[in-house]
Amino acid sequence: MIRRLLRWALEKAGHPRAPAWLGAISFAESSFFPIPPDVLLAPMTLARPERGWYLAALTTLTSVAGGLLGYLIGAVLYQAVAAPLLEFYGAEGEYRRVVDWFGTYGVWAVFLAGLTPIPYKVFTIAAGSLAMPLLPFVVGSFAGRGLRFFVLAGIIRLGGERLYRQVERWSPLLFWLGVGGIAALVGYGLLG
Repeated sequence: MIRRLLRWALEKAGHPRAPAWLGAISFAESSFFPIPPDVLLAPMTLARPERGWYLAALTTLTSVAGGLLGYLIGAVLYQAVAAPLLEFYGAEGEYRRVVDWFGTYGVWAVFLAGLTPIPYKVFTIAAGSLAMPLLPFVVGSFAGRGLRFFVLAGIIRLGGERLYRQVERWSPLLFWLGVGGIAALVGYGLLG
């Protein structure tokens, strides 16, 4: 099923209404859809690098808007919708990990959500189910998701597919270095 959805999403990258599809997929991924918007953002930016900033902004805005739906699902419909959705995706363990991250890092967990391989929908649902204050949730979402999508568009604009592939290979190490840096700052009371 995931492979078919991925193929379908990639087909939309070449569609005349590709930006609308990018926005729709970005919105849906933040609350219930399994395919990340990067799957469309990367090829669309490779095809038209001059539109990279616009596409990154569109992806950020629609992702945060979809994150608000995920927050609502976690806050109001956890048992009816969120729990079955997490089970369907096999993400119960990731949900528990994210809940622990919220306990440790607070709002910084939302920022990290934009940069982790853990699906963003797990963070949005967890934030709602834990009744995280809405303003920090939105600010952290804009910061983390914006950083992710603007860096992706910038890398493609700067170095094309070759640089994108290099960064993609190093991204797990870069992510864990970032988590370690934030953990150190939280531990020393410099972030909180």
